[in-house]
Amino acid sequence: MTATAEPNTHDDSSVPPQPDRTPFDRGLSWLYLIGGGLGFLAAFALSVEEYLSLINPNYVTSCSINPIVSCGSVMESDQAKAFGFPNPLIGVAAFAIVTTTGVVMLAGFRPPRWYRIGMQLGTIFGVAFVHWLIWQSLYEIQALCPYCMVVWVVTIAVFWYTTLHNLGNGHIPAGPTKPAVTAVSKVHSVVLVLWYLVIVGMILQAFWSYWSTLV
Repeated sequence: MTATAEPNTHDDSSVPPQPDRTPFDRGLSWLYLIGGGLGFLAAFALSVEEYLSLINPNYVTSCSINPIVSCGSVMESDQAKAFGFPNPLIGVAAFAIVTTTGVVMLAGFRPPRWYRIGMQLGTIFGVAFVHWLIWQSLYEIQALCPYCMVVWVVTIAVFWYTTLHNLGNGHIPAGPTKPAVTAVSKVHSVVLVLWYLVIVGMILQAFWSYWSTLV
């Protein structure tokens, strides 16, 4: 007697295939992992320096190198506690989220649209806050913090590529700006480098009287 084949009760034909991740998706994942990790380490180091300064008024921060490059001067300012507590605590929490997102995306997790929008809002806040801190550091506090500058670099990059990814993939409607987004995406690294160069130019201009003495 011939056995009758059992019907396939696990037919996956009705399940839509998941699209492969594009190189840009993978690049964003790695940026979140590496950039978020660097930002977390910088924010954590600043938190440790802040703690050591609180328990020992005579403590000299490890990132205080000269009158201009001085974490101590930055940490003692009112701007370093913009919301009533040390700013690095914001970075520790935010970059932990960014790093974790990078890990799970590399593992195959595809964030839903609401999560991507949340990341977008977070990076908008981050990049706006960072540029306020840049201005305060250069023209009000008149000192540079190396750890802070790491945070500046990472935050700008995370904001830039999160925005391009969300607009380019329709997670956030680009509307009539879609052609412009596509064009900018083709030269994304050039725009980012120019962005950094503007900040470097601001640093040179703000402290030129000091830099000129070193030449």
